[in-house]
Amino acid sequence: MENKEVEILLVEDSEADIEMTLHSLREYNLCNTIRVARDGREALDMLFAGRDGAEGIRPRVVLLDLKLPKVSGHEVLRRIKSDEKTKGIPVVIMTSSGQQADIERCYELGANSYVVKPIGFEDFSRVVKELKLYWLVVNEAPSQKDQ
Repeated sequence: MENKEVEILLVEDSEADIEMTLHSLREYNLCNTIRVARDGREALDMLFAGRDGAEGIRPRVVLLDLKLPKVSGHEVLRRIKSDEKTKGIPVVIMTSSGQQADIERCYELGANSYVVKPIGFEDFSRVVKELKLYWLVVNEAPSQKDQ
């Protein structure tokens, strides 16, 4: 079953970053449905609910923080990219870490993009807007029929 209803899954534990991201995403009305997971376990539960027969969500893109409670962002990324049903979902790492080791590890695990979160609201909002425009408007995604 194809799930086109969730366009963005935001996986973030910082309430301030959640609010800034949601504000920036909704500012230009380019996406309809945004789901928020506040820890790695919740994100995996949303994506892999199909383990018991129910369908997990299939967002058009996942915005994933690395420093998460319960299950790390690295592990969430590994699980998404190692499963046949979810490996085609684009995952954009949005984190405060600019450490080369994190960047390299994320790309090794299959990240589609890596963005260091800007500090100020205007810069943060601009980056989120650009990500949204690229991943929801410009980028051509594969069919989700086999995912």
